[in-house]
Amino acid sequence: MAALDSLSLFTGLGLSEQKARETLKNTALSAQLREAATQAQQTLGSTIDKATGTLLYGLASRLRDTRRLSFLVSYIASKKIHTEPQLSAALEYVRSHPLDPIDTVDFEQECGVGVIVTPEQIEEAVEAAINRHRPQLLVERYHFNMGLLMGEARAVLKWADGKMIKNEVDMQVLHLLGPKLEADLEKKPKVAKARLEETDRRTAKDVMENGETADQTLSLMEQLRGEALKFHKPGENYKTPGYVVTPHTMNLLKQHLEITGGQVRTRFPPEPNGILHIGHAKAINFNFGYAKANNGICFLRFDDTNPEKEEAKFFSAICDMVAWLGYTPYKVTYASDYFDQLYAWAVELIRRGLAYVCHQRVEELKGHNTLPSPWRDRPTEESLLLFEAMRKGKFSEGEATLRMKLVMEDGKMDPVAYRVKYIPHHRTGDKWCIYPTYDYTHCLCDSIEHITHSLCTKEFQARRSSYFWLCNALDIYCPVQWEYGRLNLHYAVVSKRKILQLVATGAVRDWDDPRLFTLTALRRRGFPPEAINSFCARVGVTVAQTTMEPHLLEACARDVLNDTAPRAMAVLESLRVIITNFPAAKSLDIQVPNFPADETKGFHQVPFAPIVFIERTDFKEEPEPGFKRLAWGQPVGLRHTGYVIELQHVVKGPSGSVESLEVTCRRADAGEKPKAFIHWVSQPLMCEVRLYERLFQHKNPEDPTEVPGGFLSDLNLASLRVVEAALVDCSVALAKPFDKFQFERLGYFSVDPDSHQGKLVFNRTVTLKEDPGKV
Repeated sequence: MAALDSLSLFTGLGLSEQKARETLKNTALSAQLREAATQAQQTLGSTIDKATGTLLYGLASRLRDTRRLSFLVSYIASKKIHTEPQLSAALEYVRSHPLDPIDTVDFEQECGVGVIVTPEQIEEAVEAAINRHRPQLLVERYHFNMGLLMGEARAVLKWADGKMIKNEVDMQVLHLLGPKLEADLEKKPKVAKARLEETDRRTAKDVMENGETADQTLSLMEQLRGEALKFHKPGENYKTPGYVVTPHTMNLLKQHLEITGGQVRTRFPPEPNGILHIGHAKAINFNFGYAKANNGICFLRFDDTNPEKEEAKFFSAICDMVAWLGYTPYKVTYASDYFDQLYAWAVELIRRGLAYVCHQRVEELKGHNTLPSPWRDRPTEESLLLFEAMRKGKFSEGEATLRMKLVMEDGKMDPVAYRVKYIPHHRTGDKWCIYPTYDYTHCLCDSIEHITHSLCTKEFQARRSSYFWLCNALDIYCPVQWEYGRLNLHYAVVSKRKILQLVATGAVRDWDDPRLFTLTALRRRGFPPEAINSFCARVGVTVAQTTMEPHLLEACARDVLNDTAPRAMAVLESLRVIITNFPAAKSLDIQVPNFPADETKGFHQVPFAPIVFIERTDFKEEPEPGFKRLAWGQPVGLRHTGYVIELQHVVKGPSGSVESLEVTCRRADAGEKPKAFIHWVSQPLMCEVRLYERLFQHKNPEDPTEVPGGFLSDLNLASLRVVEAALVDCSVALAKPFDKFQFERLGYFSVDPDSHQGKLVFNRTVTLKEDPGKV
């Protein structure tokens, strides 16, 4: 009879009948489990639920010091210890503290008593773990070690329930990868470690070249160290394939090393006639990064040789963007700093018979199969006089140019070195009416600044021969030009001319419209500079041109913002909710963690009053299958409050639309756990929120085969939606332009500079999760 009673008792704890019978065979274990269950029943005054029964069985089977049984059972029965990690910590504590009495304060602290791990915190921790391994997950899919994700989430949330973490991992991985494919069900082949590493590197390269990103095991600095790129060492220019060595080369390199001390020198040389875009971010990271990685210096040099297109706002914006990305130039210089020297060298070229004044018109010089100039062999003295006349303003624009005597790699003959322009220069005023071209200026400025590595995008490869030729023709130090692939994005245009057209037609507001991919636009939208740099690092230093998907840049933003953007709550389409049995006479102050996954980063306070506002989409009078939020007979939790609300009455207007809801509330631990927890606001601020989508409908809006009508015909008319009466909790009241927040369940948002006292404006940077519909 006693055995039957024990069998019934053990199965009541949640043990299977077979497990209960096996337990009865172990006299010591069954006696200890019987005593634990009996004491728990007395404490609870009711039947024992399965979760508590599982913990009691774990306690009875693992406890060695039976003196502590009653002490630990009381904690389990009272739900102070309610997870497996807490039980393990408790057993370890009593094992390591055998002496009486037990310090209960220390015990509870060591065992996480009173620590509540919410579903939202588990969701956050799992999402962060997935974001860290996202590129590898996308490559390996379901062959990835999911235990790594669970381990990282558990490391952040020590007291979280393991099953809840596993369920959240399963759910988020399914959302990211979709259902398992046939290939996912195949066993992962065993590969030798060295071969596997090589495969991983090759896979990463293949994925990047196809417009995706892969797990980059190397940091940007590691990618950019000289030995990683196989670049020449300073002073060893002559070892570079294609470098032209003259009788003066070795002496010039010796002088160069005496000046630089063997230091790596690079430069970022933008034209100040437009705003920098995402492609320039790669150039900035490459030039400044290569110098930094090799203990060198980088100049910011403005190529200001085209005065009619240059504006002061572009100079300041470029400086701002370089600083925003985290780089400080060794020195800010201008091509115009060297106009006197450049002119003197042009005169020297003429004297050496290597340049001449030409009178062919611009249209005659276009293309690669132009007729040879009839003035190519004019006497040196004549060209010297004519060039001086050009400088003194005796020719009209287009009437005379100075041309160099060489054939470039692309077949273009005798590129122009100087042309006449009667436009005041922003720095030199009216001193000059002739201005040097890029082909002439670029390499000579590099030489003056003793640049060791002149890093250019691939389209400048055709100018490499003129680069070497010009320095050697003047017998001056010749740097080495290295080319790398441009970075482009799908669904974007970055051409200055085309952005001006977008502004002129009203499609965007200005260069910093958050739908563009200029750096000022990305900053305004809320992209952190660390995300831009991380994106460039993931793309890598590729030789081939790379065209990436925007969602990969967005993923980099999520990685950064998840760790840096404090949480707040906002409601975009509000529905008024009245709590008829509010538990206090006045509003309550709720402490909300700034980062639920790491409460050491502090809290902010929000009011919780009898009237709250929820998202209209979080309520349905007639829910479809699978709807887990507020509905008739389906309560929901209010995040961070510890309360659950249940619908009692729906208030409708004359048209039949829902105007407000009346609900009752109860403590979350006073009943069954709700299916969902929703965000809310109470006594909120009214703000404007701008929601952005892609500006263009097609991947390649400039491709006439894809968009025959031209890029302006491809505009997405739904690329901007403005919510003028969004409600945001009061914790953001003192936010400044460019401050960033995660609005819980909605996405990451940044304060727009249009904000003013009494009216904050937020730009949505990215949603919380990638839209699976985006490809």
